[in-house]
Amino acid sequence: MIQTIDLKKGMVFNRGNKLFKVLQINHHKPGKGNTLMQMDIQNVKTGAIVHTTMRPSEKVDQVTVDKRNAQYLYDEGDAAVFMDLENYNQYTLTHDQLGDDRNYLEENMKLTLNFVNGNIIGIELPTTVEMTVAHTEPMIKGATIDGGGKPATMDTGLVVNVPAFIKTGDKLIINTTDASYKSRA
Repeated sequence: MIQTIDLKKGMVFNRGNKLFKVLQINHHKPGKGNTLMQMDIQNVKTGAIVHTTMRPSEKVDQVTVDKRNAQYLYDEGDAAVFMDLENYNQYTLTHDQLGDDRNYLEENMKLTLNFVNGNIIGIELPTTVEMTVAHTEPMIKGATIDGGGKPATMDTGLVVNVPAFIKTGDKLIINTTDASYKSRA
């Protein structure tokens, strides 16, 4: 058993005989009253995302997650295919199961597969990935590096706010935890 205040993004817990993965978690202290834990959790089986609140002292059953090194191979319809690098088994996850993580997937990318009781439940991305800018507006004359930035669409469809000097075709380092621009590659 673990208290909800100890939950972190990516952890898996059992609640009502259903497995949930923590997507986002915030401590919320209203003006009056006790602190609450606001969470976005995903049902591992159905992929449904639920916004919920819990008391910090509430207890849930933490589930042990087995992690295996893997490689993203390709998309097949509305699913993505991964290969376990140890035994070369292939696994498929639907785009709904992947959620926003699918926007970071590039062919041959190395990542981690998460399993519970031998069943695949999701992936763990590296902290940063290298992506190519598919489209962005040209630099505006007189714009500075410290300017507000502009949107850039990556080759996977992910939209990231980047500095004004970035142009189409540039390779960038993107943070996967908050979809932010880190640097040029």
